[in-house]
This record gives sequence, structure tokens and C-alpha cells, in this order.
Amino acid sequence: FVLGIHPNALAYSMTTLGAGMMNSIFNFYYVKLFLNRYKISEVAFHQAQVIFMIWNAINDPLFGYIQDNSKFACCSRRQFSILYGAPLYALAFLLPWFPWKHYEEGDWLSGLHLIVALCAFDGLLTFVLLAQCALFAEISTRHESRLQLIKYNQVATLIGSTSILFCGLISDNMENFAHFQAFTVLVAALATACMCYTGKYSISQYEQREVCTENTHLENSDGALSWSSVISLTKQIMTDKNFLFFVTMNFFQVFHLAFCNNFMMIFADNLIPNDVFSSSIRSIMYGAGFICPQVGSYTFLFQNMKTYCSDFIMKVYIRTMNTLNIFFSRVIVQASFSLFNLPLADIVDADLIKHKRRSPLSSMVFGTNALFTKPAQSLAPMLVVTILNQFGYENLNN
Repeated sequence: FVLGIHPNALAYSMTTLGAGMMNSIFNFYYVKLFLNRYKISEVAFHQAQVIFMIWNAINDPLFGYIQDNSKFACCSRRQFSILYGAPLYALAFLLPWFPWKHYEEGDWLSGLHLIVALCAFDGLLTFVLLAQCALFAEISTRHESRLQLIKYNQVATLIGSTSILFCGLISDNMENFAHFQAFTVLVAALATACMCYTGKYSISQYEQREVCTENTHLENSDGALSWSSVISLTKQIMTDKNFLFFVTMNFFQVFHLAFCNNFMMIFADNLIPNDVFSSSIRSIMYGAGFICPQVGSYTFLFQNMKTYCSDFIMKVYIRTMNTLNIFFSRVIVQASFSLFNLPLADIVDADLIKHKRRSPLSSMVFGTNALFTKPAQSLAPMLVVTILNQFGYENLNN
């Protein structure tokens, strides 16, 4: 401890800081970028989202199995996965912001660009953050230690979410595209440095474990990965009643969060007149929509149900107040979602005890959860874009 700072918790939270800066900008801007600036067609947008949905679902359990069972240190060691994956993750983040050419309306290349950007970004995000999620479960099994990690995590998320605020102010909410591109390059560099810090300085309580010792009777004698091992281990995870309940709830959380992230800016631009809010005020509102949830989830750590009740009441009584409705919907959804790691880490512990494992299947548990919840990230924008275009958004945009 130095000045009351826990070095391991600090190192762990640095990946949250770096990923938070990139993920906030990516999720907030990519839909509007491709719809409004690159003029992607609705068909191409849906095709890209379907391909992304398939890849998004399968890469989590795939990477989870590899990280839990691989012989290579860059995969089996959580810290090395973060350290080596961070630069590639940052490069993938930059893909959508630099067009491959000047796109005409409905250009097929903009559809291909979206597919590559989504799949590359999600693939590297999964590889890095799955290792971090596993590290959360493996740093300590003590509930108090995990609460400490969450507190550090929330501070890191709070700082990382300010990237939306500064990005909006610097780029005039993406109107000055050159400034926007320069800011994303700066964010990518800072995020890489933050995540590399985790890779260098975080420590797990399973630091000395041997790789690939889990369920050796399910693996080939040469230790090679096999589909029978994947199926057997996944079946054990999926038969847990608590895991199934959590997955069901988490699917709707992910759907709701993707809806708020992807369309907050589009709704605000069309529902709030320009003479009501200037561009700088809008930037502050967008930034606050990402910053305030972190304050809320840090302060009210065990009050999830209250946030949903508040959300319901707010929507009933301020339906006509577009600004407050958009803002508070975003804040409340994100605040409740911030506690995602805690119950899933408890499920990892229960699985470890139930099946008498020598080391936890942390990545596989988080990856199997993502197998069923990640498709919501594609279903939300597909459904909303379809509804918007049915009511003339595509013509309004043109």
C-alpha cells in the first residue's frame, strides 16, 4: 500500500480505464457515423449486424476455453493476454473512424467496413476484457477484496467515461471530423498504456498454477484442445440454476444498454431543437450520461431494484420532458449494469467448489454468459433502425 492505494486493485482497474475510454466512444458514435456520414443502406447495416451477432456470440466461449486451457502463456496468463492484446485492441478501435474511400450513399464498401470494424473491435475487446474478468475472479475469493476491486473499477470507469465529454467538446459532436479522428488516436494511445500497466503489475492468487490441468480426463493425452472438452465443460456451467437465472436477466440488461448507448445521440439530435441546447451543452449532456452512472453505482452499490423502480417512475411522470427522459434513462441503465462482475464471480467460485476443480474456469463462465447475452448488442440496433426507418428517419437523414 502506498498512500492508502492498493497496488493490485489499481493495476486491475487500469484496464477498465483504458477500455472505458475506447468503448464509450465506439458504442456512442459508430451507429450515427455509418448511418449519417457513411450513408450505409439499411440492408447492409442489418447484414453487418447479423454477421457481428454470430461472431459476437461465438468468440466469447471460444476465447474463454482457449484462455483457460491453452499451453501458450500469452493466452493462459491473464496478464499476458491483456499486455499483448492491448495494442491490437487499440488499433481495432481506430478502424471505423478512417473511411476506406469517399462513400457514396448505399456504397457496398461501407457495409464491408462496418463488418470488419465491428468484428475486429469485438474480437480484441473480448480477448482482453475476458482475461480481465477472469482476473477479477482470481485475484481473491474474499468478498471484501472483490468489493474493493469494484470500487477501484468504478473510479476508473468514471474517469474513462469522460472521453465522451471531451470528444464532444473537441470535435463539436463529430461535426469537426478531423478533430474527432485526432482525438480517437490520442485515446487509443492512452488506453494502450493503461492496459499494459495491468499486464505488467497485476497479480493473481493462481499465479503459480500449471496450465491445462483442469479436467485432464476430458482432454487428449497430448493436452490438445478438443470439442468434447468444450462441450463437457460448457454443459457443466450451463446446468447451474443460478447461472441460468443470471444469463436471462443479463440478456435484457445488455439489450437495454446497447439501445441507450447507440441511439442517445440520434434521439437527442432529433427530439431536442438546436435553439434549446447549443453543441457544447449537448456535449456536456452526453458526457454526463456516461459519467453520472458511475457515481450512482459507486454510491448505491446494493440498490439495483431501486434504480429500476426510479426508471419506471421517471418515464411515467416526465414522458413529455425529452431531455430529462433521455438523460435519466441512460444514467439508470448504466448504473445498474455496473455491478455485472460481482454475481458472476460468485458463480465462478460456486462452480470451482461444486466440481472440485484445481483452478477456476473464470474465462469460460464469463464467455458462456456472453454466448447468450452478446447477441442483444446486435438485436437492439437492428430493431431500432428498422423502426426508425419505418417512420421516415432514413429520408429525414437524407
